[in-house]
Amino acid sequence: MSWNVYMILCSDNTLYTGISKDVDRRVLQHARQRGAKYFRARRPKRLVYLESGHSRSTASRREAVI
Repeated sequence: MSWNVYMILCSDNTLYTGISKDVDRRVLQHARQRGAKYFRARRPKRLVYLESGHSRSTASRREAVI
């Protein structure tokens, strides 16, 4: 399974960028406030960007670039 880089639009109109092998599961975790601390103060609105086909290393580097 390949790694994905994703971006979520948040309730305060900021963007959150992350990486995951299972983006659907990860977005659900964010919505349930079980993921990143970033979502304790804001709610995810929708997934706005998805880039697939990465290794863990290239996904992490791409996340840092974004």
